[in-house]
Amino acid sequence: MQVSPPRQMDPLPRTQRALKVRGPSEVQLHEACPLPAFEDDEILVRVRCVAINPVDAKVLDMAPPVGATAGCEFAGDVVRVGRSVKHGRLKVGVAVFGFVWGSHSNRPDNGAFAEFVAVAGDLVYLLPPHLSYQQGASLGVALQTVGMGVYYLWRLRPPYAAGRGASGPGRRTARQETSGETQEMDATAPRHVSPSAAVGSSTRPPPSTPAMPREPGTGQYVLVYGGSTACGALALQMIRKSGLVPVCTCSARNFAMVKELGAQEAFDYHSPTCGDDIRRYTSDTLAYALDCITDLGSMRICYAAMGRGGGKYMGLNPVPLRAHSRRDIKPDYILVYTMFGKEVSLPRPFGRPARPKDRVFAEGWYRGTQTLVDTPGEIRPHPLDQGSGGLHGVIKGLDRMRKGDVSGVKLVYEL
Repeated sequence: MQVSPPRQMDPLPRTQRALKVRGPSEVQLHEACPLPAFEDDEILVRVRCVAINPVDAKVLDMAPPVGATAGCEFAGDVVRVGRSVKHGRLKVGVAVFGFVWGSHSNRPDNGAFAEFVAVAGDLVYLLPPHLSYQQGASLGVALQTVGMGVYYLWRLRPPYAAGRGASGPGRRTARQETSGETQEMDATAPRHVSPSAAVGSSTRPPPSTPAMPREPGTGQYVLVYGGSTACGALALQMIRKSGLVPVCTCSARNFAMVKELGAQEAFDYHSPTCGDDIRRYTSDTLAYALDCITDLGSMRICYAAMGRGGGKYMGLNPVPLRAHSRRDIKPDYILVYTMFGKEVSLPRPFGRPARPKDRVFAEGWYRGTQTLVDTPGEIRPHPLDQGSGGLHGVIKGLDRMRKGDVSGVKLVYEL
């Protein structure tokens, strides 16, 4: 019997649709942009879903790089693998998620708010079957922000066993073909969303035990200010897995949610005694505060909550110096872009030289936390607000983010 030759897959398109920075607080959809330049240690991903992070709006407001492709968080399917990629499980057709440095003036052709994105093979997650594209996209920035702040700068014990690497089966969503030194797939293949993970749902861990103050010395407290934000919610989960005792602030309506995520106790940041209440609850021993809001009010509450011995304060933005009222507290903030191991060429105070050690940590963090991502119930994604309209909808979502019209949810958009 004569066997028919395999059908050739359609080549990747020459152009793509992408959201480009037009000016202060403004992006515009371009219909015919080149695909991102592709480096040997990178994979090229056909984007299926994106999420909006507060940093996407902040960059547009503070220092918009005109002509750059916007967006950080994505999920999609691998369509090409570079010859130097060392990750053995990254194959054409495998679903992945993560984040890139969007709105990057030094690489204006690459950002998440586009049909294709290039990302380092060592800095991406495999998307397991129990997570949807939407859920994967929602986790990209939060996982790395918590890693760089809590576990790299503070050096707290990791939430996974030391030395653990990626494990478990990846998910394949399209046909695979190998040719030459790179692999490619049909970029128009139909998307697949995991039927076992509906938008806005996830496997929930058992609720935490009833909150009771602990005696000094029986557990290390960590305060998460803004525990109901996407970053704060992820921090609560990681801190609890590290064997530490997270407490948090949020609105009273979110108390039940943050306790399910691992918070030992929650405090209403609207209360004028919030900082003092936390200090009493932690028996005057609190030494770590992660501020996922980082303004004058949040910093003051964190400082008031700290114990008599002082400690460390970590913000997501440059520290408001007017609120630095205690010499026994060391303030710092997270600039997650240093994890890429390249120079951060931004205006003061954000500019940084290349930090290879940050890249080494990030690669290990991806490998270690992949084990958590792969296990159903180990990581609970944030509640999702599924937008419509694809990239056009993202423009409206950025306006919502800028106006403060997003609370307790993650904005996601399917492309």
